[in-house]
Amino acid sequence: MKKIILMCLVALFGIGIANAQEPKKNEKTTVTVEFLTDIDCAGCAKKVTNTIPYEKGVKDVKVDVATKTVTVTYDSSKTNNDTLVKAFSKIKIKATPKK
Repeated sequence: MKKIILMCLVALFGIGIANAQEPKKNEKTTVTVEFLTDIDCAGCAKKVTNTIPYEKGVKDVKVDVATKTVTVTYDSSKTNNDTLVKAFSKIKIKATPKK
């Protein structure tokens, strides 16, 4: 009886290790992209910080008015650069991803 229980535990342990090593299909990948924009004042920066973080998948937004850049960190399984550019255009800000 002890041998059967021991063999079952070893089998479960082996299956657990095998599952842990397989990559997840829906694994979230976080991407950080810097956008060049036409913002030129604190009011524009406020529009960005009040709107872009609420787009689906966006994790973090940092605005730098001096360099006219907006850094956005997002989940690539939920959004992409094109969707974010459209979100910027909704608030009348031109944005292009920096290469």
